[in-house]
Amino acid sequence: MSTATPSAPGVTPEQREFYRTEGYLIVRGLWRPEEIAELKQVVDGLAAAGKPIPGYWEPTTRPDGSLDPDPLKRYPRMLHLHRHQPIGQRMMLDPRIGAVVRALLGDEPIACQSMVYFKPPGSRGQALHQDNFYLMVKPGTCVAAWTAIDPALPENGGLWVVPGTHDYPLQCPGPADGARSFVNNYVPPPTGKQPVPARLQPGDVLFFNGSVIHGSEPNTHPTLWRRSFICHYMPAAAQEIVEWYFPLHDFHGNVIERKSAALGGPCGPDFDWSKLEKFA
Repeated sequence: MSTATPSAPGVTPEQREFYRTEGYLIVRGLWRPEEIAELKQVVDGLAAAGKPIPGYWEPTTRPDGSLDPDPLKRYPRMLHLHRHQPIGQRMMLDPRIGAVVRALLGDEPIACQSMVYFKPPGSRGQALHQDNFYLMVKPGTCVAAWTAIDPALPENGGLWVVPGTHDYPLQCPGPADGARSFVNNYVPPPTGKQPVPARLQPGDVLFFNGSVIHGSEPNTHPTLWRRSFICHYMPAAAQEIVEWYFPLHDFHGNVIERKSAALGGPCGPDFDWSKLEKFA
């Protein structure tokens, strides 16, 4: 598992080659501890307040005010942090992130999305999947920048990646195990490919190609949360992406126009998307 260092966020030729052959790269300590602490303070404050952010975060409790046995009902994903919290846009468009994504894409990056996962102990994971199935970036694919806010380890539901699947065609997902995954989308690894854990510490960033098969297991740790901040980017040469990600931004914060990609992809134009989790 190849890594880059915070003193040289632009990847070396060796690290670029690793990304080319394996489809992912870890940059250790890209974010300073105080930056991660600030992000954690913001998202934890929003989570503790429990006040919905319409269209972006919809926590729920039981009618009597008690918590649902499913922790992700109370702490679901928070979508598009960059649209409603200044720190979200600042981190999504940070030049250190841009330097790495630019090197991996070989093109100027366009920012598409930001998300926060809370994943308290007892939370289900997310079955293996491919991100560009949801973004539908064309031509080419997207790149994810997955920042660990907490340690991300197998025991607290850290991410697993399947090396070498970035050249694997997008697949139409099948059903997942609902007892272990909060979404019903599953893409099996191809024959001869196995998931490996991406062990991350706070401030580490995992970059991976939008076709890489990846996912996570449930958080079985008794006390450790697995908060994370994830952004997606597309190359400037790409002409299409699903409209849900509009508006897009360059690294100066300018809005960038692109065509709206049609849903369907490997599932076909008549596929019922209401049956699947739509947005990676």
